[in-house]
Amino acid sequence: MSAAPVEHFGTDATAPSLLEEANTLMERLPGYRVEIIEGRLTVTPPADVAHSRALNRLVRPFIAAGLDDGATEVHQAIGLWLPTGAEDFAIPDLSIVDADVDEHLVENNCYDPVCFRLVLEVTSSNYRADLRTKVAAYADAKVPVYLIVDRKHQRLHTLTEPLASGYDNHQVYAPGQTVALPESIGAEVTLDVAEILKAGEPRRP
Repeated sequence: MSAAPVEHFGTDATAPSLLEEANTLMERLPGYRVEIIEGRLTVTPPADVAHSRALNRLVRPFIAAGLDDGATEVHQAIGLWLPTGAEDFAIPDLSIVDADVDEHLVENNCYDPVCFRLVLEVTSSNYRADLRTKVAAYADAKVPVYLIVDRKHQRLHTLTEPLASGYDNHQVYAPGQTVALPESIGAEVTLDVAEILKAGEPRRP
């Protein structure tokens, strides 16, 4: 996303629930990402073009590997219901899910984390949320693989083996390296770090 999230905190017992407030904001701010993580409502502006280019580049090897045809599907910006709070949910940039994902709808257009094989975030100025807050949230949800394209620090992170509030295995890759993702996502996929990070850089006139 192109700017740091704006956080809202509900303290008045007579006020709408966080989930109601989130839905109201989604209606008022089309194109913005609204999430609730650990009881904190966050609103993030629309992605910039470079973010979209990186995401598009990432989709290609997943599609080429057949991950969007058969036992799994590849989706952008679908809701993941989180166990971290009564109303918590996140909207990863990209997800690989089981093909029966429709059967795992929880509420508010969000799906049970049991059907998620991989979630991916491409960072922008709110990179701290992707590198910290969401690490704990996705680990608590037992998402097997969390992939982070860290555009600020020019690194690609793979996190596997979820534990309580974190991942046991955290690998960091730099340009010039390749990343072989776990076959548990449903296919063999290798990513070129330099290619992905270059796609995520703004093009200068």
